[in-house]
Amino acid sequence: MTSGTDPAPRTYVRVTGSLSRRMILVAALWIMLLLAGGGFALDRVLVSAVTRNTDDGLEYLLNSLIVSAEIDSTGEVTFNRQLSDQRFLEPYSGLYWQVSGPGHETWPSRSLWDRKLPVDGKRYTDVHVYDARPFPDQKLRIVERDLTLPGSPTVWRFQVAESRDVLDGLIAALRKTLVRSFALLGLGLIVMATLQTWYGLLPLRAVRDAIARLRAGQSARVEGAMPAEVAPLVEELNALVEHNDKQAEEARRHAGNLAHALKTPLTVIMNASAAGQDDLADTVIREARTMRRQVDHHLARARAVGRRGSAHSRADVWASVEAVERAVARLYPNVRIDVDGQKDLIARIERQDLDEILGNLVENAAKYGGGSVFVTARADAGFVELLVEDDGRGIPEADRLRIFDRGVRLDSGKPGTGLGLAIVRDVAEIYEGTASLEESEDLGGLLVRLRLPSA
Repeated sequence: MTSGTDPAPRTYVRVTGSLSRRMILVAALWIMLLLAGGGFALDRVLVSAVTRNTDDGLEYLLNSLIVSAEIDSTGEVTFNRQLSDQRFLEPYSGLYWQVSGPGHETWPSRSLWDRKLPVDGKRYTDVHVYDARPFPDQKLRIVERDLTLPGSPTVWRFQVAESRDVLDGLIAALRKTLVRSFALLGLGLIVMATLQTWYGLLPLRAVRDAIARLRAGQSARVEGAMPAEVAPLVEELNALVEHNDKQAEEARRHAGNLAHALKTPLTVIMNASAAGQDDLADTVIREARTMRRQVDHHLARARAVGRRGSAHSRADVWASVEAVERAVARLYPNVRIDVDGQKDLIARIERQDLDEILGNLVENAAKYGGGSVFVTARADAGFVELLVEDDGRGIPEADRLRIFDRGVRLDSGKPGTGLGLAIVRDVAEIYEGTASLEESEDLGGLLVRLRLPSA
């Protein structure tokens, strides 16, 4: 049985697949597509070239046959010289010639033996090339031409044929070499894409290891040089870590401050209770009010800190000014409150927090002033500036800094907690703003200058 509390189960992000596998798969598909298209085009070109070379050779033999032909005394075709290729003399060698004409006996090469090449009824004055299977065991590539020889009115057809086995064998060997070469090229490109992906994503693995060390407490931030594409991610991650550390430190400080603030009232209550004082009830009520004020103050800070990280923190300044002016006017009907300034200002702060700090300032001006309060809203160099002025006695310059401390009150004759300006300063600083005290030139009293970042 283990002691202590069990660690909370980790929540894992839903995994949609490997980024490396996706990149390699996309690269492999693209490589195969390009190689298939390129291989097909190259195959067509090479097959056409080999076929054209074979046809040129057959046409050369046909021209040689025509040039050596002449008409004898009987009107038949004869040759003044024989073609030199020995295959024309070997039966069924795969290379044949044939001369035929209407009304004349067909004259085949010895290699045809007892066979004849097909002759259709059409007339071809130019060279005609085609494939045919006149014999069961051979498919032929045939080149033929019709012409009239001098001294003969007959249109003679000269034909030269070669077995397709030779041409098909060349094409098969070519394709085999082509497939092997492209397969090897494709494999090499995929291996290269795999290595490129592995090397390219190596910095992300380094970031993952650095985050693991960060989580284990071995380092305080992600260190090390990173590529330009990964460096912004690391910078944002380090900024997030620093932000979280800052919030954790603020939470610890607030907890300590609250504990310290509550310790004194509790001690007073315990001492009064132990001593059996007659005014125990009054003491408890007084100290309980003190503790309540401290709790309200720290809750306000906690709410502001919690909302500070929101990217949607936006507040319509003029709407907040008008809402606060109406609320304070009902509490102090004898005080004149005037507002002026730009009505389109947007501050980077939650509306609730803006209402709270602005309400504190206007209420203080109405409470401690002489009856007139003036609120001005304006933009200034990326900030929204709110000026709250009154016509009271003001605050001496020597006291303007310590008045922001919790519980400090310069006028104890009026009800209050001494936490209003402290809350204003703390909340403004949480949103990276400032609050300062000055002397009002127009009204002669106090001027509070509140500056908040503009959204």
